[in-house]
Amino acid sequence: MERRGKNDSGVIRHLAGGLAGLFFALSVLGHTGAWDAASVVYAEENDGSVSENDAKETEYINRSSDRVITDDDRFDADEDLLYYMKSLEVRYKLDEEVMARLHKVFDSAVYYIANTEMSVTEMWAYVTSVKGSMDGAATDKLTQTTSEFLQVGDNWQTPVVSYGQGVSIVLPIVNFGTEELNDLIVEPVISTLVTEWPFEPDTTNYLQTEPFIPGCQTKEAAMANRREFTFHFKTRSDVMTGYYPLKFKISYTKAGVRSEEPAELVVYVKTVGKPGSGIIGGNGQEASGSKPRIVVTGFETNPAKIFAGETFILTIHVKNTAKDTAVTNVLFDMQAALEGEDKTNTYSAFLPTSGSSSVYMEQIAPNTSADIEIEMTAKADLAQKPYVLDVNMKYDAGTVFDLTDKASVSIPISQESRFDTSIPEVVPGNIEVGSQSNVMFSIYNTGKTTLYNVQVKFIADSVAEASAFVGNLQSGNTGNVDVMLTGAAPTMDDGVVKLEISYEDDAGNVTTAEKEITLFVTEPMMDDMMMGDDMMGDGMMPEDEQGGKPGTGLIVGGVSGAAAVAAAGVGVFLKLRKKKKAALLEAQELAELEKDL
Repeated sequence: MERRGKNDSGVIRHLAGGLAGLFFALSVLGHTGAWDAASVVYAEENDGSVSENDAKETEYINRSSDRVITDDDRFDADEDLLYYMKSLEVRYKLDEEVMARLHKVFDSAVYYIANTEMSVTEMWAYVTSVKGSMDGAATDKLTQTTSEFLQVGDNWQTPVVSYGQGVSIVLPIVNFGTEELNDLIVEPVISTLVTEWPFEPDTTNYLQTEPFIPGCQTKEAAMANRREFTFHFKTRSDVMTGYYPLKFKISYTKAGVRSEEPAELVVYVKTVGKPGSGIIGGNGQEASGSKPRIVVTGFETNPAKIFAGETFILTIHVKNTAKDTAVTNVLFDMQAALEGEDKTNTYSAFLPTSGSSSVYMEQIAPNTSADIEIEMTAKADLAQKPYVLDVNMKYDAGTVFDLTDKASVSIPISQESRFDTSIPEVVPGNIEVGSQSNVMFSIYNTGKTTLYNVQVKFIADSVAEASAFVGNLQSGNTGNVDVMLTGAAPTMDDGVVKLEISYEDDAGNVTTAEKEITLFVTEPMMDDMMMGDDMMGDGMMPEDEQGGKPGTGLIVGGVSGAAAVAAAGVGVFLKLRKKKKAALLEAQELAELEKDL
């Protein structure tokens, strides 16, 4: 038992000034009621700061009783706390900042005692706990009150509600701090605007309280000690479609100090409005129901022409078409068309070299273009044709989340065209001017692409212009060439005739290749042979005069003369060719000599 005076008018004046802030403190009895009244011992530490006169002007106070407290009891408790606060100021020589914290603890306690029905034992137990809070505030052993420890629990799931529908929202609140939070008040921030609040506006029955949330050392313990608050709402009939933010303000007391500003937690609810109700998109776009869109404005590849099996860099140009809304958290996912002969043997036409087909972009400003790049490889067995690449887009805009768009680009893939030919047959290999030789060979399409408008031209000074049209050759097909070449002039070189083989791809681009055959063209021998017949003249006797059959000698002579003329013609041809080779060699030597000089 201890005594305490009741005639200090200064205390009353201090209490009147200390009740400036309105603090709501609930259910502390539930937290402190577990204390054993018999175990509560009051031990005042005066540290010599209380004068002898003060000690004489005291009276004994019974602090253990089940009786409900009166105003006199409340006065005793207030005076005791004020005395203790003054003793701490003297003991620790506290500055103004610390004393301001102590006054907040004191004012909160005075308000609680003045407005709470409790027994005498419970009141003095509460006084003891407040003194502990004062000790902590005075010695600065406790951290400052902040709202960073209050968070929404991991078990939160975004609810989905439709217009006119009732819904119960359970808000899990977790204290991730190590210190206990007391006297919590949780209240949603409501609005009458449909663009800000999706439920029927009502200012009653929204406030909820919680006596305390204990501090914890681990995340698991904090989740286990979370507090869940259930709110019942009715969705507005004119609610818009999209995601609405729901804001909740939380006031609390930590270490005996009331939070100066309430903490704010934000969660989201997905709403489904009536057809034509519009989309909640933020930045003034709600009324029109429009939403930002990302469009693909073009693309380019490096290299520009892509062959099957090659690696290339794809650059896609995109644009945010919204005039005043930025898009954020933009995720682009590129998916190539599936190829294959059946459902069990399919594959993507393009594969990203990094292993991921996604590209992330933090933000695209309103009415702004941007480029995304990804390196991909075209499958080696792709046919020559354009292939579709889908660009799937997911992004946020304002208060709207997980918006999606899709675009496609068509990337042409080429295959290396290849062909081969058989060995040409030239029959005969020597002809006279005006005579013809038959040239035959085959063209094989050994590539994986179609050869269009295949044709062959024969080019040489010694033959007349000739060509053969083969047509289109599918992959693996064969085309045949059968041409009659006519001698136009005697061969003055090695007898080479060029074969110019050309074809087109599916874009109309022409490719040309060359091969060679050998065909000699000589002067006609008719005049020389006739000259040989005339020279026979009188020198040749008819057979009846020589003892043989008439005309036999003429025939033999004619054959021998023809053979002689042919041999002479070949000799002239070889001689001319030899002279031409010598002239060419001499010209080359002169050119090299001039180069050296």
